[in-house]
Amino acid sequence: MKTLKTLALLTTLALFSVSCKDSAQPEIKTVEMAQPTTVSEKQMDPNATYAKAEFAIEGMTCQMGCAKTIEKKIAKMEGVKSAVVDFDRRLAMVEYDNAKVTPIALEEAVESIGDAYSVKDMKTVDAFSQD
Repeated sequence: MKTLKTLALLTTLALFSVSCKDSAQPEIKTVEMAQPTTVSEKQMDPNATYAKAEFAIEGMTCQMGCAKTIEKKIAKMEGVKSAVVDFDRRLAMVEYDNAKVTPIALEEAVESIGDAYSVKDMKTVDAFSQD
């Protein structure tokens, strides 16, 4: 019986010593990532007619999580030249190519981010308010 236990122990030790690697080499993988497109890199049509819209956004609870997320979503839209969301005033100011973007599309983009956000008082302006 004692010989059987010793034999089992030696077999187990032999398996562990053979199966374990002494030096682990990390596997290196190269992944290509697409560069994010910023507003300055967008190709804007110099002949386009740009309109400016201001609208209130209800449902925002923080500057970084809500306002910046909405701002980035709008800025990435095709035809949007600039987008700024002022968290303190709960106001979005967007300049866009009115041949590619409509006020309804802006509203849908905001509301698609989350159920908590809603657009109020959408208006086209000549210049953004400075309050």
